[in-house]
Amino acid sequence: MAPHLLFVRLPVSHPVPVMEEKKLVKPDQTSASESPWPLGDRLLRLLWEFCWFAFCGWTPKPLNPWRVLWLRLFGAKIHGTPFVHQRARISIPWNLTLHDRACLGDRANAYSLGQIEIGARATVAQEVYLSTGTHDFARPAIPLVTARINIGHDAFIGARAFVMPGITVGAGSIIGACSVVTKDVPPGVMAAGNPCRVLRPRTPPNAG
Repeated sequence: MAPHLLFVRLPVSHPVPVMEEKKLVKPDQTSASESPWPLGDRLLRLLWEFCWFAFCGWTPKPLNPWRVLWLRLFGAKIHGTPFVHQRARISIPWNLTLHDRACLGDRANAYSLGQIEIGARATVAQEVYLSTGTHDFARPAIPLVTARINIGHDAFIGARAFVMPGITVGAGSIIGACSVVTKDVPPGVMAAGNPCRVLRPRTPPNAG
């Protein structure tokens, strides 16, 4: 499914990016049952879900250019030739940015209520959940809150990992399977766990 891993040496001393600021989708929301989205947005999302199901969800892997075309048509920002699996889920394609050879794997869920950017040659493996949405539970209406997720170039997000809103995973870093990423991950490291923590620097296999 995924392309071969690229082993790169990146400086671990690189400063950790600041977590993205969260924002309320509808600040004046008065009820938990009230949709934060305008009617036009909801209708466009319904159209997107229909088109992905009808025209993309059944397609074999070699028809990746066809799937990427549909993402472009719905406003996704595509650079180069990324790969999107036919069973990947993208909530709002116009909030998604994919760079060259980025990979969104089998049943990976890009819950793009806010912006998601996946860097060049980065892999989001099977059943990973990238969640840009949460709620402000301090308010009675529990309004929807979103924050951008950034996956750096050459990063690898292991199967079934969960990435919280506002997280940046640094370039070249590896996130272990089933990890829960609650804080930014610096570049060039291996990290895993619940909550996810840095284990060691990532180094090429031939390094001493």
